[in-house]
Amino acid sequence: MSSMNRAPSSHRVALDAVVIGAGFAGMYMLHRLRRLGLSARVYERGDGVGGTWYWNRYPGARCDTESVTYSYSFDGALEQEWEWTERYAPQSEILAYANHVADRFDLRRDIQFETSVISVHYDDASRLWRVTTDRGEEVAARFCIGAVGCLSASVLPDYPGLEDFQGEWYHTGRWPHRAVDFRGKRVGIVGTGSSGVQSTIAVAKEAGHLHVFQRTPNYSIPAWNGPLDRAAVSALKANYGAWRERSRYAQIGIPFTPNGKQAKLVPPEERERDYEAAWAEGGFNFVMAYPDLLTDLESNRTAAEFVERKIRQVVKDPEVAKLLTPNDHPLGTKRLCVDTGYYETFNRDNVTLVDIRSAPIERITAAGVKTRDAEYPLDVLIFATGFDAITGPLLKLGIVGRGGESLNAKWADGPHTYLGIQSVGFPNFFMITGPGSPSVLSNMLMSIEQHVDWIAGCLEHMQRKGYDSVEPSRDAERAWGQTVHEVGHGTLYPHTDSWYTGTNIAGKVRAFTPYAGGVGTYRRICESVVERGYEGFEFSSTRVAAAAS
Repeated sequence: MSSMNRAPSSHRVALDAVVIGAGFAGMYMLHRLRRLGLSARVYERGDGVGGTWYWNRYPGARCDTESVTYSYSFDGALEQEWEWTERYAPQSEILAYANHVADRFDLRRDIQFETSVISVHYDDASRLWRVTTDRGEEVAARFCIGAVGCLSASVLPDYPGLEDFQGEWYHTGRWPHRAVDFRGKRVGIVGTGSSGVQSTIAVAKEAGHLHVFQRTPNYSIPAWNGPLDRAAVSALKANYGAWRERSRYAQIGIPFTPNGKQAKLVPPEERERDYEAAWAEGGFNFVMAYPDLLTDLESNRTAAEFVERKIRQVVKDPEVAKLLTPNDHPLGTKRLCVDTGYYETFNRDNVTLVDIRSAPIERITAAGVKTRDAEYPLDVLIFATGFDAITGPLLKLGIVGRGGESLNAKWADGPHTYLGIQSVGFPNFFMITGPGSPSVLSNMLMSIEQHVDWIAGCLEHMQRKGYDSVEPSRDAERAWGQTVHEVGHGTLYPHTDSWYTGTNIAGKVRAFTPYAGGVGTYRRICESVVERGYEGFEFSSTRVAAAAS
């Protein structure tokens, strides 16, 4: 490692910008800051780049967005030279891509690894951010940028007795950087969201016996994953620019072509053909089959019933199929899962589905898991129990803004932002894919690039105008919060308890925080804000003030 990666403790450094996190957001932000001629340092708690794909190394981990889409678009040569091997890239390949980008753009020399940020305080007198790390280092910077990701604060359930368990236990979001051997072992997986679905498929192929502890069944759509067709990829690369432009203004940052019809009004035979075609295409194509599936409960029900029929067709045991069929939320209002063989896994003799809604887990014992009506001896226990999403990673940073106001206190009743980029009272603090932006409802790479480019453009504007501080107006923040609320409640999302609404975290205020109006609509709003002279943002400068006096 370079000296940057092993910086000494207890010293102060003055920088133009500090970036927190070296995932895809932090890496691209560093690249753009350099192009502006600004000095920057990235702090990363892991010992390598990749963010989500550095930490989530559980068996079967892969992206649920197609690889040719889930990639950077800012550099044409990078697009042409990198070759994805599968339709949906596995974790190892995405991490290799992240490392390739870090090497290609020489990013590591400005990244300090194995360093956690423990406090971020705004100094009113100097108008600088003071960032403190767990190495005892304090850095002063004009700008601070949170590139911490939406799904990086992992959550363990508070079952008593975990410390008594005599076997091995893991969380999918903090998987060890070594192989875990399941051969012949009794394994339990708690959780059936995306990471639970993916790890269930992989672990079942190796374990002696696998118990899947399910509280809430989720809808999962087949990915039909496989090797990429090289001729199709070459054709795409020949027209990558136009395809990316379509993606930037698409509903979720992926260029689907909606049919423009209301599902509930389409004749049943035609609708069935449309669903079969979308199912055969796989992935998020299915939920985009009709544009009203996430806004109209009656239309949504037609799609849900189609998926439920598929579950019953695949799963041989009718009782197991019934348990795997969601009955408490519309399709897609919890994060839709994308799988290769999930429902088929429950036809295996070595897999048992345990319903912990009817018989909840009471405790972890030395030998395994005890529910209300049985105890399950286990050698390995896997928690696929998710994250304190969207706001959690930011609130763990100890951010204190102007006048000593903490972000945690300001957001006690839910997050308040303008465009999901900034929050009043925290000048020069930017968030990449923060609450109030499309974030988790989009192709994350597309949304990351859009936010980073917008922030870089704002900083360039400040350079040209001689400004040294920017934050939103209270009116702009209030109006945007109302917009996010109204647009969100025009969909089915807020009516479901999920990590989208924060209800997976005890004591967290229930709030649907992403902007649900679509990636393209959001991008146009951000463009309009810039065209109107950064409408809703307030700029100031000590130099301008001094010259006026």
